[in-house]
Amino acid sequence: MKVSGIALNHKGMEPFNVKINKGQVKQNMLSTQRKFTKEKIVRDFKRNKIFYLMALPAIVMIILFNYLPMFGLSLAFENYKPKLGIFGSQFVGLKHFLDFFQSIYFVRVLKNTLILSSLQLLIEFPASIIFALLLNELRSKKFKGLVQTVSYMPNFISMIVVAGIIIDFCSSKGVLTTLVSGFTGSTQNLLSSPDNWRTIYIISDLWQGLGMGSIVFLAALAGIDQEQYESAVIDGANRWKQTLHVTLPGIMPTIIMMFILRVGMLLSVGSEKTILLYNSQLYETADIISSYVYRKGLVEFNYGYSTAVSLFNSIINFALLLFTNHLSKKTSEISLF
Repeated sequence: MKVSGIALNHKGMEPFNVKINKGQVKQNMLSTQRKFTKEKIVRDFKRNKIFYLMALPAIVMIILFNYLPMFGLSLAFENYKPKLGIFGSQFVGLKHFLDFFQSIYFVRVLKNTLILSSLQLLIEFPASIIFALLLNELRSKKFKGLVQTVSYMPNFISMIVVAGIIIDFCSSKGVLTTLVSGFTGSTQNLLSSPDNWRTIYIISDLWQGLGMGSIVFLAALAGIDQEQYESAVIDGANRWKQTLHVTLPGIMPTIIMMFILRVGMLLSVGSEKTILLYNSQLYETADIISSYVYRKGLVEFNYGYSTAVSLFNSIINFALLLFTNHLSKKTSEISLF
């Protein structure tokens, strides 16, 4: 690039011509930017080093349990044998994926997973928001604290204990069976019928996770500017209109972000409760992808096949996350990234 101009010196005004190397200028700008970024990171670390140290255990845990195991994804493309190891096992390419797609179980486990996760999304997700809104309306701090404590407690009960309670309550002489028999006249074990499986699963999920699921929304509600409510009262808005025009818009970014994350986990229904509660009689409606992976991997020792199914599950979840995030960004300008 050539730059022309007029320079003023002791001899007066004289024209000048200077050649500028665009590549050199760009390189200097990048170098300056890197130096500035490095200095900014160093300053931030010095200012918040205590917080970085507090986050270190969580970062190490994520690396150990989320990133390092990703090397094991190569099992999805191998006929893995423990005695041969990952590098010595036979490479089979996409064979395990094709076997899964052609399996008689493919449609069943995919359908069951989608139905169960959709019910969780349509029932449990809104229930957590509604519960948070109701808690926010309580004026007595003591009563509010009591309700929160009672609602949080089931989340800390071991899943094995929860499964035991459900099995006892749903037995032929259990509490729930006795209540249901008053309407149906049948004292049959509720868990012996595939038609009851999803209802029992969702109700137990609500009991166990409703309080804990509302925490994020309660935190978002606490961040709403109280002056907005005062302005709404001056304008004559009652509690319902305040909820519609102040509360819900105030927590909408949180709702959308949590919804994106939930959609990104649409096929990741946990296997623990399913494995503890189901039996061969319930496979028709209870068998989901995670329980199928468990049976194939840890019961039948078909490690390569189970890894392929799990990888397929993760890819679909990731695609759903990207799609929902993109859709949200276009429609509401709110997104995770």
